[in-house]
Amino acid sequence: MVAAAPRPSYSVLLAEDDPGDAMLVTEAFLARGLGQEVETVADGVEAMAYLHDPALRKPDLIILDLNMPRMDGRETLAAIKADPALRSIPVVVLTTSEAPDDVSASYQLHANAYVCKPQELDEFFGAIRAIDGFYLELARLPGHQAP
Repeated sequence: MVAAAPRPSYSVLLAEDDPGDAMLVTEAFLARGLGQEVETVADGVEAMAYLHDPALRKPDLIILDLNMPRMDGRETLAAIKADPALRSIPVVVLTTSEAPDDVSASYQLHANAYVCKPQELDEFFGAIRAIDGFYLELARLPGHQAP
């Protein structure tokens, strides 16, 4: 029997100003045990600093809240997708807003997905598992080979 090649680790950047939501998202990713590394920043200013730091690994996936202080998710998404060095990184907007204008604006800014944060804990974890399963298992990302 041939041993499977080790799975590459995946890096997730979470831009979320609510510490409780950040903890839940991180727990949900880590509970899957697929080698994810989750880095958390509190707003868009910190996200952009992280993304432009040459000493830090570029994430394979960005999870972005819309409503953050200093630089909100819309501004951050626009900056990411305008930057040729960052635009290929998938960005999932994870927010409480169900407003059609927010959904539309996010896709116009080239979000890869828009997910409303479920209020029930089991549904919240299910949403994160679905994001994780799609982007980090099913979809092929630049720089990663198929498992």
